[in-house]
Amino acid sequence: MKPAIRQLFVDLRVQDTPLARDIRQRLAGVPVELVDGPGEVFRHVLSLPDPVAAAKSVLYITRNQGRFIRPCPGTSEYTCCGYTILHVGTFCPMDCAYCVLQTYFHPPVMQLFANQDELFSELDQVLKARDPATRRMGTGEFTDSLVWESLWDLTPRLVERFAAQDHAVLELKTKTVNIDALKGLDHRGKTILAWSMNAPRVVREHEKGATSLSARLSAAARCAEWGYPLAFHFDPLVPYPGCEKDYREVVREVFARVPSERVVWISLGTLRYPPSLGQMIRERRPGSELVLGEMVPGLDNKMRVFKPIRMALCREMVEEIQAVAPEVTAYFCMEDQEVWERCMGFWPGEKGLSAYLNQSAVRVCGIRE
Repeated sequence: MKPAIRQLFVDLRVQDTPLARDIRQRLAGVPVELVDGPGEVFRHVLSLPDPVAAAKSVLYITRNQGRFIRPCPGTSEYTCCGYTILHVGTFCPMDCAYCVLQTYFHPPVMQLFANQDELFSELDQVLKARDPATRRMGTGEFTDSLVWESLWDLTPRLVERFAAQDHAVLELKTKTVNIDALKGLDHRGKTILAWSMNAPRVVREHEKGATSLSARLSAAARCAEWGYPLAFHFDPLVPYPGCEKDYREVVREVFARVPSERVVWISLGTLRYPPSLGQMIRERRPGSELVLGEMVPGLDNKMRVFKPIRMALCREMVEEIQAVAPEVTAYFCMEDQEVWERCMGFWPGEKGLSAYLNQSAVRVCGIRE
């Protein structure tokens, strides 16, 4: 997948950086405007009829003025896995109906950060410190990890940097098949290739611009052949009549296509969104089933699938994973103790979940405790 950029903005402060120069060359023919900060970019996006859709073709090259490495925001009301974000950019050219980034950024603007020398300096310091809290890092929290491969060469550099140490793993989470740059890299098992997964109906109806389920699994199979560890994220699980059968079939297809011993973990999370996103879905996608189901306010004030319904679906998923790949680590993303105990049979607690996943990375990826 190649982003369809129709307007490029470049912050004056980064116009001479290697990334800014490289992207301008790769997007030759796309209108470029030099700006003194984000204000003009925001005004441009907000002036268009559908700012969210419009922002999918507008790219802003700027600098990250905060930390590149930060803890996942999570929420204290539900168990968080303790993931560490490697913040390389924001937003995404795909248009998934349920994506919380539509309301997380105000307005939603696709940004790539040009001060990559600072990124690597900070990363080197974190890796050298060997803090147990930073053993699992990933670039897929605020953007898709591999959607920018046609515009920059950051990913191979990150893979090589993680290969040179034994403390942490890098997780690249995507809905694309942009894996060509990963072939032949000496990754040493320290980079996990992860795919967001869903039922074919959800992919077809709610993941506009994303690759098909079959294409994602083909890409995963190729990465397994190249020796990469894999992960899969079923999030959000979307309830609809007959969904249990569809999701079980996807789990079986995953393990028919990739070896279970290469899978580090599988996460499960049911549909949830802040009220502001619910309103946006109603406006941009009238009649969407995402806001017509049995949704109730959760402890974190997000709308969540009614608990008995989500527990039933989660239990089906856990049972299927345990039946076809019992050695694979499965976990819930942002669920409470009751859901864990009723569906998984135990509750690790927040510190326990982080240790649980770290152990899986030790076993599959070869990092050291």
